[in-house]
Amino acid sequence: MTVLLSTLIKDASTQTLGALGGILKKGADHAAHLKLPEDVFLNFRLFPDMFPLSRQVQIATDSLSRGAARLAGTDLPAFPDVETSFAQLIERTQKANAYVQAASADAINARCNTTINIPVGGGQELPMTCAAYLQGWVFPNLYFHTAAAYNILRHNGVTLGKRDYLRPPGQ
Repeated sequence: MTVLLSTLIKDASTQTLGALGGILKKGADHAAHLKLPEDVFLNFRLFPDMFPLSRQVQIATDSLSRGAARLAGTDLPAFPDVETSFAQLIERTQKANAYVQAASADAINARCNTTINIPVGGGQELPMTCAAYLQGWVFPNLYFHTAAAYNILRHNGVTLGKRDYLRPPGQ
């Protein structure tokens, strides 16, 4: 059985960004219940050298949307990092998922063994096939930053469980 790259990225986007949206909704509800400004949570970091919640969400969504663009061989989307509320972050997860779902499955699948160059900072690039890029770069970044967002909210008292991380609300 062959699993197509387009199926992998589109399914991961639906599942993980859907779950991230649900986690953020619970964060918003928790902040409202405690009558705390949302930025208390949005700017919280687990460690001083880690990004805050808002940036974790931005990176998770960028990982998937830019990943889909690179896999399809199209220009990278531009999602400005301007979110200052839970509602805006939830909307960003939805926009990123819509972008991934709209990416051409045929273009993604046709480029499975195509080598692309991934910028890694300092003017350096790392060449890898599209399949290796998805498995070894896009997915690890997506899951790392989604888990960091989950952990920030859980650390701050939001009632979250494993199911919240694994499935979108209602599934």
